[in-house]
Amino acid sequence: MLVVLKKGSTDQDIQTVLDKIKQCGLNGHVSCGVERTVIGVVGQVFPDLQGMLELMTPVDDVIPISKPYKLSSREFQPEKTTIKVGNVTIGGGDIVVMAGPCAVENEQQLLETARAVKAAGANILRGGAFKPSTSPYSFRGLGEDGLKILASARDETGLPVITEVMTPKDVDLVARYADIIQVGARNMQNFILLEEVGKTQKPIMLKRGMAATIQEWLLSAEYILAQGNRQLMLCERGIRTFETYTRNTMDISAIPVINKVSHLPIIADPSHGTGKWYLVTPLAMAAVAAGADGLIIEVHPNPDSALKDGAQSLTFDNFANLMSQVGALASLVSRNPR
Repeated sequence: MLVVLKKGSTDQDIQTVLDKIKQCGLNGHVSCGVERTVIGVVGQVFPDLQGMLELMTPVDDVIPISKPYKLSSREFQPEKTTIKVGNVTIGGGDIVVMAGPCAVENEQQLLETARAVKAAGANILRGGAFKPSTSPYSFRGLGEDGLKILASARDETGLPVITEVMTPKDVDLVARYADIIQVGARNMQNFILLEEVGKTQKPIMLKRGMAATIQEWLLSAEYILAQGNRQLMLCERGIRTFETYTRNTMDISAIPVINKVSHLPIIADPSHGTGKWYLVTPLAMAAVAAGADGLIIEVHPNPDSALKDGAQSLTFDNFANLMSQVGALASLVSRNPR
């Protein structure tokens, strides 16, 4: 349910409505737009609530929401969410590129990559300190040592850092080092983890689960938004289908769908979406043409020797080529690589 306030409503008017919602055992989330102020009512609403709220002086209209996801919907917030990370704005019209290795292996590997991706035009450095692995015998990251290396690379290059958190107990640790916290596909429906990252009030990137519908994905986003954290972006990283030639099937259609039904920025991950380095650039360009707000790309100094995901990682030269092609395409579709 959405409560639309009258134009010119004061902070006290907003608080009066929030207090009434709270008295009814529900939660209210405020969205202040250019044209209107909206309060999203979250919880199990009862039949008389609409009439009760409509009688309040500050209220202009009460709109029932049929969608199960509320805070992430365009009805709740018609304007696109923008997220500020250092000097980078995500969702503001420019194409933001996050790049770096799948996993932080050592300081030399990460610093070398950070310098190269920055020189090519990347805006944010990616790198995993905690790595989910299908096999327990695969490399699973350096943990806090990897976070310290990421922080060192940020200090040298000035690039903000995005890295993944895997368990609720590690949220505070990762938040101390990361500028953006990533929730991976395997944890999309780890609801306790989602609530914990929501409490950090740091920018969050929520990846789509391997077999998740768009509705399930947006409902997972609600867990983070319901904690009051509005700095949330989504990431399409391919879904599991019957096709085995590629690692996943990159769902390009999800990008315009998200732009239609949600105000959250949408990032594309063609590295995980394909699993093959030579498909990364074509799918990155397709994602930009479809309306993605940014890209997250895996880059490694020597993909053949990478401890994780070498087959989908770009060399420095290939990444520079991707940036050149994405820039040329962006100008044709009235977008700008940041």
